[in-house]
Amino acid sequence: MNELHYPGDPDNLYEQTIAEVLATADFLNLPEHLRLILAQPKNEVMVHFPVQMDDGRWQLMKGYRVQHNNVAGPYKGGIRYHAGVKLDEVKTLAVLMTLKCALMRLPYGGAKGALKVDPRAHSSEELMRITRRFISALGNNIGPDYDIPAPDVGTNAQIMAWMADTYINMSEMHNRVEAKSVVTGKPLSFGGSPGREKATGQGLVFVLETLLPNLGIELTECRYSLIGYGNVGSWTARLLQDRGSKLQAVMDHSGAIRNPEGMSARKLAEYVAEHGGVVGYPGGEACSEEAFYQEEVDLFIPAALEQMIGPEQAKLLNCKLVAEAANAPTTPAGERVLTEKGIEVLPAILCNCGGVTVSYFEWKQNRQSETWEETEVDHKLQAMISEAAHRVHAFAESHHCSMRRAAFAVALQHLQDIYALRGIFP
Repeated sequence: MNELHYPGDPDNLYEQTIAEVLATADFLNLPEHLRLILAQPKNEVMVHFPVQMDDGRWQLMKGYRVQHNNVAGPYKGGIRYHAGVKLDEVKTLAVLMTLKCALMRLPYGGAKGALKVDPRAHSSEELMRITRRFISALGNNIGPDYDIPAPDVGTNAQIMAWMADTYINMSEMHNRVEAKSVVTGKPLSFGGSPGREKATGQGLVFVLETLLPNLGIELTECRYSLIGYGNVGSWTARLLQDRGSKLQAVMDHSGAIRNPEGMSARKLAEYVAEHGGVVGYPGGEACSEEAFYQEEVDLFIPAALEQMIGPEQAKLLNCKLVAEAANAPTTPAGERVLTEKGIEVLPAILCNCGGVTVSYFEWKQNRQSETWEETEVDHKLQAMISEAAHRVHAFAESHHCSMRRAAFAVALQHLQDIYALRGIFP
């Protein structure tokens, strides 16, 4: 860390993530050159561009695309729209994408993008102009063989369709069929994959189905709470409900609600779609943030943004297991508290890898001019998730380490193998 001139800020998300990467590299005794390569992204792209609003005003936008590593294949990672996004946050997510793809053995490297904008503050027409201008500004920094974006916080299938259409119209005529695969997470009618919308939640449920028997928790009797009821949180809840699990408490940007008897995940999803948040849902009673964290459950699922579970929240948690559906939701200090309390943490690079895996399936279908049935997508996803979960669990058992350390180690070993074969050019 000193050699790379990091300032040593314990609260910096990127430094926290790289510290775990380097600690795992030490654990594995990886070569020094590999540690240096992985400690910083290969490319950090920042763009500024003007967009005209509906009322005639012009607004200057700031966007990022961070490409961390592509030794395993083209860069891959989502683009988020969020008013508070920062470069170090995007860098962190790019590192985690590299590890996630390596853990899943996908032919991808890791990247992440972001636009500093609140999508809820803009009309559909404004969002379309903002999106098209962003893709135009990124230019050749993305491409179906180079860097393939996907949805993330604040973006959706419609935004991916605008991105793809913009890129297609910027492409050479002979590349236009292939150009559609420049982004994944598109609508079904425009090259999207069946199962992509629910993929991250579906992947988490497959991880739980694989690992919970080893942890003494049955899905059919599992009581759980979660933070965030957007795409990932709501799909996770609906799929867990199908397996008999009980949703007892939820918190999002609007506040927190609870019901010890359980809430209908589907009715709550319909309510949130109409009202924009969970507060006011008639199937649950409003509660304080402290009461939400103290709810006695088997499983706690953070499915919102980064660094939401610090030491104060960890002290309150009353659960047996934390499954990270969001990227880096637990701080190192928070995780130390959880470890002291005997609460196991299933890391994000395993728990939320369903999204990038089904994105890979979509990319593959686009390039082969195929469309798979949803049952085929689910079957392939379950097989790959289960295999990755078993790899992580086996490493944790044999090396007597945490699941996070095991997941990072399995991913880094794969990258080490590729570098050993390819070498470093020139």
